[in-house]
Amino acid sequence: MAGHSEPEIDDPDAVLLRLVRDAREGDLQAFEQLVKQHQSRILADCRYMTRDESGSEDLAQEVFVKAFFGMKTFEGKSSFRSWVQKIKVNHCLNHIKKRNGKDFLSIDEPGAEAIAQLHVPAAAHKHAEASDVASRIEKTLNAMPPTLRVPLIMCDMDELSYEEIAAALGIGLSAVKMRIKRARELFRSLYEGEGRK
Repeated sequence: MAGHSEPEIDDPDAVLLRLVRDAREGDLQAFEQLVKQHQSRILADCRYMTRDESGSEDLAQEVFVKAFFGMKTFEGKSSFRSWVQKIKVNHCLNHIKKRNGKDFLSIDEPGAEAIAQLHVPAAAHKHAEASDVASRIEKTLNAMPPTLRVPLIMCDMDELSYEEIAAALGIGLSAVKMRIKRARELFRSLYEGEGRK
C-alpha cells in the first residue's frame, strides 16, 4: 500500500496489520484480533505505570482507540507492539500528569504475564509460586516512587530505549540512565525484603 512500509515477515502481527489496512470501512475484525493479542500486556502496563486500578481498563481501551484512529499514520517502521507501547506510554504519562500527584495503591493484581519480563529471580514453575512472585512484584512496584517506577517499567516492560524514555519523560539521557539504575537497585532491595516477610 502506498505510503506504508510492509511489516517484517517475522512480525507476528504482520498478517493482521495487512488485513486491517485492506479491510472495508467498518470491518473491525482484524483490529479486534490485534487488540486481543496485546490487551493483557497493555492493561497490566497501564496498571503498573499509573497505579490507578479503577481507571486502568479505561486507559487501556483509550490506548487502543488512539491506535485504531492512528493506523493510517502507522508506517510499519517498528512492530505494532512497539508502536502501541509508545502510545500507551504517552497516554499513561498524560494521565499521571492530570492526576496532580494523586496516587492509588492497588491491592489485587491478577496479571502476572506482562510483568514476567522484569529482571527478577525466575523460579516460578508452579501456579502458587507464580502467584507469589506476581504479588511480590506488584507490592514492590507500588512501593517505588513514580520517578523511578515509570522509567523502570518503560525500560524493562515496554522495552523502550534510553533515548525513547528520555524523549517521553522530557529529561536528559544521563538522568534516565541514573533513574533506571537506581530503580533496579531499589526494586531488588524491596523485592528481596518482600521475600523475607
